[in-house]
Amino acid sequence: MRIATLLPVFALAAALPRGWSAPRRAPEPVFQTFDRCFACHNGVVAASGEDISIGFAWRASMMANSARDPYWQAGVRRETLDHPSASAAIEAECSICHMPMANYEARLAGRQGQVFAHLPVNAGDRASALAADGVSCSLCHQISTEKLGTRASMVGRFVIEKPGAEGERIAYGPFAVDAGRTRIMRSSAGFRPAEGKHVQRSELCATCHTLITHSLGPDGSVTGELAEQVPYQEWLHSKYRETRSCQDCHMPAVKEPAPVSAVLGEPREGVSRHVFLGGNFFMQRLLNRFRGELGVVALPQELESQAMQTIAHLQTEAAEVSIANVEARGGRLELNVTVRNLAGHKLPTAYPSRRAWLHVAVRDGGGRTIFESGALSPGGSIQGNDNDADAARFEPHYTRISEPGQVQIYEDILVDPDGAVTTGLLTGVRYIKDNRIPPEGFDKRTADKEVAVLGEALDDPDFAGGRDTVRYSIATGGARGPFRIEAELWYQSIGFRWAENLRRYDSPETRTFTRFFDAMKPASGVVLARARADH
Repeated sequence: MRIATLLPVFALAAALPRGWSAPRRAPEPVFQTFDRCFACHNGVVAASGEDISIGFAWRASMMANSARDPYWQAGVRRETLDHPSASAAIEAECSICHMPMANYEARLAGRQGQVFAHLPVNAGDRASALAADGVSCSLCHQISTEKLGTRASMVGRFVIEKPGAEGERIAYGPFAVDAGRTRIMRSSAGFRPAEGKHVQRSELCATCHTLITHSLGPDGSVTGELAEQVPYQEWLHSKYRETRSCQDCHMPAVKEPAPVSAVLGEPREGVSRHVFLGGNFFMQRLLNRFRGELGVVALPQELESQAMQTIAHLQTEAAEVSIANVEARGGRLELNVTVRNLAGHKLPTAYPSRRAWLHVAVRDGGGRTIFESGALSPGGSIQGNDNDADAARFEPHYTRISEPGQVQIYEDILVDPDGAVTTGLLTGVRYIKDNRIPPEGFDKRTADKEVAVLGEALDDPDFAGGRDTVRYSIATGGARGPFRIEAELWYQSIGFRWAENLRRYDSPETRTFTRFFDAMKPASGVVLARARADH
């Protein structure tokens, strides 16, 4: 460098006040909002005519709406009210996976991630725009293979790939990209596409869908760890680890060659639909109904279509129910009801507000109901469930049911340090019941503590190998047949008690969610599978 070019710098330095230091340089942006990807990755049509537009499918998913989810917002607020001295740390932890891009860039700048500073989601600054995007394109497609599949990458500790030699950021996809298409993507979105098969591995999903939370004492100190949700670990302990990935089920591939882009898109084998099918049809419909208040950008028909696809997925891929060994003797009707788990993880899995249960009804020859267990009330509670009636109690796991007040509910029950039942994630220290049905190949005797079967189900010989069988012994009371037996497996993503316990918290978020929940209660559950038998 010539001396002349340095003179202005020396002059400026001489004019600066004593003790001055240059401000810390703001980190370069890591992420782009979804609109940078939409132009090319919408209008994508398979040869059969099916619209497989990646952007439109994504924006109606729970991934796109993770920050708008009012149940999550209310849950975070509840935890900060329960543990006020740790409120900043709670927001930082809870934004890692629900507002991951805003959280990541905040940490790069030396700040903690926030939640409520970015709500409502229509705020206009860059950080809030990234927060509103939830789990977006430029997050998942920038995750590198570093630490992937290890505990160090989980609870949102994914590693974003470093910029390339020319400073551009890399976006991974499952396919090789030629030089021409690389230039187009670099100029339009600022990313250099690169082949990365790891985007189709379960380990990528495990970075955020493995959540180990820290239990907090009254003073905010850490008192222990809790496996809040571990579907990846459940999958690892099943037969599916050798045959199917998370993406195989939740991002099902197009069954014909299809493009991934509307611009110079060439047909590819195994293109994944970005629908992210899960179990939260209830929230998708809630988001649609209250779209104005929640700042939802997906069109009404897109959200309803996703909700219907979610229900169809649940009803074809989650479970089977069968009735067997029916016999009448001694004034009683005896029968077995078996539930088979078809999923690659527990049924249900993930967030502990989820539950499935058996609704069994028997009618006599005249159509009169002589027995019913597990009916869903219009208010969203299960008739006969101890926990819905009383927050301090819960329903045990049953091997035999003989009374209408006994209900087989597949759930996990959390307790605090005093052994009291709770729905406070950061108050809970352990589970005392977990009879969610494990996947096939799952050995409950060798399972790690994070995925363990707990309570009476552990010693139930008919609770194993991806299924559970319950013996029903029903007093017929002199009724005459033929008897019609109907068994249904119901499911809720937000159980009654988990919503009800938020009512005692006085905050905008909890009041808003309970108002929404009350309006949606009659549609809170769905039947996953059913069987019928006559005797």
